[in-house]
Amino acid sequence: MRGLLTIDPRHPTPIYAQLDHGLRAAIANGRLGPGAQLPTVRQLAVELSVNANTVARVYAELERAGILETRRGVGTFVSATPAQAHPPRQHERRLRTFVTRLLADASAAGFTLDDLLDALHAHRKGDS
Repeated sequence: MRGLLTIDPRHPTPIYAQLDHGLRAAIANGRLGPGAQLPTVRQLAVELSVNANTVARVYAELERAGILETRRGVGTFVSATPAQAHPPRQHERRLRTFVTRLLADASAAGFTLDDLLDALHAHRKGDS
C-alpha cells in the first residue's frame, strides 16, 4: 500500500475521513481492484502512522457499505467495483450534475419536467 494512501495529520480533514476517502479513491480509480487484499489493520496503521482503532473503524464502515469484505482468518479484500466505491457525496454531486444537464437538454428540446417524469415512469414499467 506504500504510496497508495497518504495521510496528513496537519490537514483539517479528520484522519478517519482521509483514510476513508483515500481507500474509496484507490478503488474508484482502479488502483485497488475487486479481490485485492488490503493490509491488516495493524500493518496499515503502522505504515500510515495512525491509530489502529481508526483503521479498524474505517474498514468496518467500508465493509458495511459493501466496499470491503473481511474473511475471518484470511484478510480484508476489495469487494466493490470502481463505480460502487465513489464516496457518497461525490455520487450525489455527479447525479446532480447529470440531472442539471438532462433538464437543460430537455428544455432546449422543448420537453417539460412532466414530460421527462412520464417518460421515465413508462421506461421503468417497460412501456418504452
